[in-house]
Amino acid sequence: MSNEMQKPVIGFTCGDLNGIGLELIIKTLMDQRILDFCTPIVFASNKSLNFYRKAIPDSNFNCTNINNFTRINPKQVNIFNVWEEEVVITPGELNNTGGQYALKSLEEATKALKEGHIHGLVTAPIHKKNIQSESFQYSGHTPYLKAYFGVNDVVMLMVAENMRVGLVTEHVTVEEVAKHITKENIISKLQIIHQSLQKDFGIDKPKIAVLALNPHAGDEGLIGKEEIEIIKPAIKEAKNKMLIFGPYPADAFFARGTHEKFDAVLAMYHDQGLIPFKSLAFGEGVNYTAGLPAVRTSPDHGTAFDIAGKGKADHASFLAATFECIDIINRRMGYADRNRNPLRKISARMLANAIDERIEENEG
Repeated sequence: MSNEMQKPVIGFTCGDLNGIGLELIIKTLMDQRILDFCTPIVFASNKSLNFYRKAIPDSNFNCTNINNFTRINPKQVNIFNVWEEEVVITPGELNNTGGQYALKSLEEATKALKEGHIHGLVTAPIHKKNIQSESFQYSGHTPYLKAYFGVNDVVMLMVAENMRVGLVTEHVTVEEVAKHITKENIISKLQIIHQSLQKDFGIDKPKIAVLALNPHAGDEGLIGKEEIEIIKPAIKEAKNKMLIFGPYPADAFFARGTHEKFDAVLAMYHDQGLIPFKSLAFGEGVNYTAGLPAVRTSPDHGTAFDIAGKGKADHASFLAATFECIDIINRRMGYADRNRNPLRKISARMLANAIDERIEENEG
């Protein structure tokens, strides 16, 4: 099979039209070497891309326009024109136009993902308020994708080279967090993370750490009883099928490098996990939706209205999200292949044992 046939087709949403999404896409895809690894399809319009291309010096961004998936060009960036009309783009401005066209892009791209026209999706940042509409009443991409694909649960899993951090609760107020910390929710998240580490990251026997909810892990019930009544029982039950450890006090867990001993960490709430993650990911963190039948990643930051349209956006996280999307697709294929051919793994192990025995005999 040729390299072009093996390359995954990756879709890109534009995000808020007045944010940095299209600039990130241009900077990521203007390097022609990206075509060695995937075939990109940008769900936006050629006119909107041209608008932002003017703000990027020396942008060598070559693309071809398509209006259906039978005309995908594997040797170029493909622009799937979701809209043809003229749109007034006002970089840095929070308005209905930015959210309206972000949703148009997202809806077309997720439809293509579900129907199998693309193998993975990288989403540019949206603004959670101005994208709200009758068809989008969610707190972000993660719950939207969960509902769109009809799955029972997913995990917002933050991924970087040196760590993976999942969340029990996502975009809920601090006041509401404790209400969502249940034994059932914790076990569900642990199961999804465990399966994802095996299927998406190639880790056969993953070790997962669980953070406490309260300071000092509750100090034996002195500062909250969630650890005793909910978190520890959830860990105990999950240990029957997985390697789960904790609960660990969150304040020193990352500072002491304890996260490096585990394949993933489950945090109880958004900032508990994301503050240390973003501090240690060095601007190259990726948001991955674990638990979906399809692969979706995004950068670990927002719309950055303050620098939109100025050509200043750093695309490191977006580039990392693109390659993570490609890597997860390839790992999933490898996982499926291994499970289709279980004798291959057994045969390899038997051959290795036979070689070891022969070496021992010769040495004897």
